[in-house]
Amino acid sequence: MRRTLFLSIALALQATTTTVAVAQEARVAAAAIPAQPLDRALNAFSRQTGLQFVYNAQAAGNPQTRAIPAGLPPEQALTQLLAGTGLRHRFLNATTVTLEADGAAATQAMPAAAPPAALAMPEPSAATAPEAQQLESVVVMGSYSRSLEQAVDIKRANIGFSDSIVATDVADFPEQNLAEALQRMPGVTIERNKGLGSKVSVRGLPSEYTHVSINDLATASGSGGRDVEFDIFASEIIQQVTVQKSPTAADEEGGIAGSVQISTARPFDYSGRKLVLSAEGAHNSISEEIDPKFSFLASNTWGDWGALVSFSHAERTNRTDSTSGINFRPMSRFLGASGTRGAQAEAVIERDTGRIITNRANTAESNLIVFQDKVGDRVYLNDQEKWGATASLQYRPSSNFSLTFDAMLGGYDTTEDEYDAAAYSASSRSTLETIHEYDDTTLADHGILVLRDVSYTATQHEFLSKERINETDFSQYSLAMDWKGDGWDVDAMLGYSGAEKTSDFANLKHVAYAPSRTRWTGRSGETIPSASSSGFDMYNSPSRYLFEAYETTLERIADDKYAAQLDFSKALDLAFLPALRTVQVGARYTDKSKERDYGELKITGPGPGNTSWVNTRTLADSPLQRISDIVPGGAYGMKGLDWQQVSNDYARGFFRYPGFVTPFDDGQYYRVDEDVASVYAMADFAFDLGRVPVAVNAGARYVDTSVLSFGYHPVQNPDGTTGYTDTPVSKKGSYKDVLPSLNLTAELSHDLLLRAAASETLIRPALTDVAYKRTASWSSFRFTDGNPDLQPTYAKQWEIGLEKYLANGGLLAASYFHKKIDGVVVNSLTGVVQDVAVYNANGTLNGYYDFDVYQPVNASGSYDVDGIELIAQVPLDALHSALEGFGINANYTMLDSSLAGASDLGIRTPMPGLAEKTYNVTVYYENDRFDARLSYNHKDEYVESIGYNMYPIWRDAYGQLDVSIGYRLTDHIKLSLKGINMTDEETSGYTMDPSFPTMYEKSGRRISLGLRADF
Repeated sequence: MRRTLFLSIALALQATTTTVAVAQEARVAAAAIPAQPLDRALNAFSRQTGLQFVYNAQAAGNPQTRAIPAGLPPEQALTQLLAGTGLRHRFLNATTVTLEADGAAATQAMPAAAPPAALAMPEPSAATAPEAQQLESVVVMGSYSRSLEQAVDIKRANIGFSDSIVATDVADFPEQNLAEALQRMPGVTIERNKGLGSKVSVRGLPSEYTHVSINDLATASGSGGRDVEFDIFASEIIQQVTVQKSPTAADEEGGIAGSVQISTARPFDYSGRKLVLSAEGAHNSISEEIDPKFSFLASNTWGDWGALVSFSHAERTNRTDSTSGINFRPMSRFLGASGTRGAQAEAVIERDTGRIITNRANTAESNLIVFQDKVGDRVYLNDQEKWGATASLQYRPSSNFSLTFDAMLGGYDTTEDEYDAAAYSASSRSTLETIHEYDDTTLADHGILVLRDVSYTATQHEFLSKERINETDFSQYSLAMDWKGDGWDVDAMLGYSGAEKTSDFANLKHVAYAPSRTRWTGRSGETIPSASSSGFDMYNSPSRYLFEAYETTLERIADDKYAAQLDFSKALDLAFLPALRTVQVGARYTDKSKERDYGELKITGPGPGNTSWVNTRTLADSPLQRISDIVPGGAYGMKGLDWQQVSNDYARGFFRYPGFVTPFDDGQYYRVDEDVASVYAMADFAFDLGRVPVAVNAGARYVDTSVLSFGYHPVQNPDGTTGYTDTPVSKKGSYKDVLPSLNLTAELSHDLLLRAAASETLIRPALTDVAYKRTASWSSFRFTDGNPDLQPTYAKQWEIGLEKYLANGGLLAASYFHKKIDGVVVNSLTGVVQDVAVYNANGTLNGYYDFDVYQPVNASGSYDVDGIELIAQVPLDALHSALEGFGINANYTMLDSSLAGASDLGIRTPMPGLAEKTYNVTVYYENDRFDARLSYNHKDEYVESIGYNMYPIWRDAYGQLDVSIGYRLTDHIKLSLKGINMTDEETSGYTMDPSFPTMYEKSGRRISLGLRADF
């Protein structure tokens, strides 16, 4: 029986959609079709051009094809691809091509037609291809396994090291935002905040080492640094993400860890009309709330024009129960106090531990004795509303020219209520009373004595009702032109990316001073009444708590970037240098600005300047509710506690008197302007070494950066308050760089690829570090400045790997990478300001002191990072036919790094955010109607921060199991059931050793039920 194949593009979208990613793959890869079996080569070529192929599979066989360079017209590319296979191609119409034996009479096909100028994508018709309707068709439909195959095709075609996911994988897992979608990619992990993925790390390196762009435009998100807050982006509006791990000269920046390149959909990605609708409801196991989410995509083409819009809206209510704040506090807090407080602390330590203190004012000695800073029992309720939309208008009169306007808009509004019952051991009124237990062995190597169980004379007990309202609005617009001629391409782009973030914070604070006993427990800490007769039950004595203040702060950040880029590439066929296939040159200019306003004000009475509530109003004077009633979900789940507090709704309505507003402080303002001009040149080579086809990309990028930063310097007023200089202080900075890159692939056999890369790349310093602004700590006699002279952090890196491509889209890959990192940003003493006047709170002169000036600087020396990355993507039917539909997608990254965190005690510690081991494993099954996936993601422990610049605070290793089940009710409607964190994992951490826990929190499981319609 005659068997034919009709290759097509999947025209579906999953979770705002299952996509074909035709035009996106072409935009991302714009690369050669590598040498591979005929069916895979035609499949890749089909997705890049929109052509469809009809041929007799039995007659044609599946010969090995040749690699073809980028930029060739379809006619020339097909001729080179089929050379040596014994086949030739014939155009039936604008989009359909037949393959037949070279020289055979095509009795059943139309006469050969010249390749058309326009390659639009209508379905073949009986009028143009009479035999097409009689052919047995195999259509590659949108599915998870199909998305994996598409990602493998992109990886193989890319000249450098990269990994990709397309829409089915981006949005069809039960993720809550784009960060959680990316965590399934090789080498990609996320940072979690109260159960929600927020920032992305590549290959275990800190998140600020990753460069992010959307539609080739570096994106803004309103964060204080270069890192992008991915939780603001809805995954449903994203079509494709590629993580480029080895840059080319054409890349704007490589990013030391990697570059995350995000693409949204365009109308000519689909052939004609497309409509997708989805709706979902999700249930959180702790808050017991049900959260809605819906999205849609609509796209259509009319001749030369196409338009697409997509929209996603989601609400999320998540509750987290936590014990936290149990950090190390250096004993200089008490030993350095004047009068009896310091003397008593010294006497108690020597009496109860035997540790003799030679000079209690010497911080080098007192910093080696630590106690608990605070024990907090906390309930967080996080309400989020997120929306995102894309629009694309495309004019494409032919396959050789297109003009596209893309827009991406969104908003991310969160209100987080935190209800905190805490005992602040390091109270300014307190000192040590009795040390019940101490530990001088666990951290003996560092000379640290830990006071495990202590009674204090006057602990500051606190009830805090905190409210954080964050509103982020982002927008991005770009106009792109793609123009192809006879062997040449011109690409141009104009774009804008901006974000504005406003943070409104309030804290209603009631305090009670009394003796208490605080100690570490198995997984956190606890505070119990002291043996002293004046101790009390801190959870059930509201009349003992006096009003201190209703504190407010307001911050606004505006982050804007404008960009323009022009690229030109030319395909060559030189007799004297046949290996040179393509040259490419380009230029880019960007103008980036970050502006920040900040202010704070305390309310202490019913009107401006009124202080009548201080030390007179008690917690009991406000209407109180039990914590189990203020937040949904019932009782506090960590210790069986329940207590009463003031709700934030009441606090905002009562304590903010009419006309109240938090004013911006002119002295807290700063702005950073950054202009970058860059040019690049690179070339593609293709040649054979013996019988091995080799492709090489080599080039260099020149970057010229200038920075202008200004802010205000503080002065202390005679009344003890802080004032600022009348005019801003400004400073310029600049740097110039040449960044070379080399990428190479060698086809060792038809399915075995050797890949290698070497480059120098950079990541620019955080704008908050560049900002020329001074802050003062009058009690510590210290100024902290920004530094516009900061240089980027650089990396010289190389990587080598083997990739084995299996049938049905399978892949086995292993690579080794090395990075030598220079210019790591650290805080350092850079100067001294002499004879600074310091005043007491009553306005009297305390004295004149020399102030140390600390700034972020580029550390001398370099650091080495070595790693191994393993990938296994295996459809299991390759092992046995009974396993058809089953598959495994797994990856593992291991890191060995000399990158070190900056501990003033000289404690050896990894850089914050750097994890040594990460892995992801997904097991899946799917058929025409049903699909199921189990996915486990693991990130090894890492240093989260360094307390007081001395004590490393670790985040424990974390693993999470997610589940997705789908059933297609009809050809156009699918029902899905998804679960996040099915094993109900907790988030925990410790200071230096697990026996000193700092936090333990649970955010619960999340189960969702959704319906998607695709027409």
